[in-house]
Amino acid sequence: PAPATSGALCMFSAVRCPQPASRLTSIVAAVTCGALRTGVMASATAATTMAGCGASRGAYPFETIVRDGVEVDAKYPGTAVERLRAVLGRVHALGSLDGQWPEVRSQLLAAGGLKEDYSTSHAFNDDNHCDLTTMRGEVSFNANSDGAVAAISRRNQLGPHIEKASLPELGAGGSWSTCTNGAHMTPPSDVAHVQFSSRIAFKLVWAPPEFTTFVLVDDEGRELKRGTPTGRLPPLYARQRNYDLVKGGKYAPAAEAAGAGQPPPVDDKADVGHCAAPAAMDDRAAGA
Repeated sequence: PAPATSGALCMFSAVRCPQPASRLTSIVAAVTCGALRTGVMASATAATTMAGCGASRGAYPFETIVRDGVEVDAKYPGTAVERLRAVLGRVHALGSLDGQWPEVRSQLLAAGGLKEDYSTSHAFNDDNHCDLTTMRGEVSFNANSDGAVAAISRRNQLGPHIEKASLPELGAGGSWSTCTNGAHMTPPSDVAHVQFSSRIAFKLVWAPPEFTTFVLVDDEGRELKRGTPTGRLPPLYARQRNYDLVKGGKYAPAAEAAGAGQPPPVDDKADVGHCAAPAAMDDRAAGA
């Protein structure tokens, strides 16, 4: 008999990508179409890969609950779950990240659900704004007014920028390139996890000792992609400082391995999700 995935392979080959009219729409179309193809293949092989379903490209890799009919991250309830899942799909669908830095950065913005405009010009271009965070709309206007995130303004009001710059097709909520500082701590004490109570979809970390290669890691520090871009990179001091901000924490080992030319480290203690459907919990059971 034919293998179980043969029908899906036909569907995969039938996916066609239109030719977009501009450079930005070209980037968005490329990662979207790649994610569609990836989704077809993931759906076809799900029955034979249950052992690895926590890392499946179509799955949310962390535990969720259902609250008032909405799927919510059990540990970081400010996360826009559907949006994070869509971003991970786009990241998995990315091709080479070894091209010219401006083009690579454009790919990262599109994968993360962000427009490329003046408000996002800092994203991935300095040491600190390297966390692609997907947060629910109701927390996007949190401003760190209690000072819980160290070295961040108590008037860190990002809500209007998040609303304006987020691509709506990735799902409810918004995206932003939040600050990395505090990510070396356990648990992370950065803008994503504290101000927004949200996981990151991915973090960019430059790899020591040369700082010419970067890795994209997920919320638990597991490598998603790596690239060695060319052309005019962010300043060397910024790339060094970017690594220093995570050094000693769970987001550093993947960068250190990449810098040494080694494969990604395996972390059996990572906070991985479950393959079962999300559990239904009321607000009291969820600790809200």
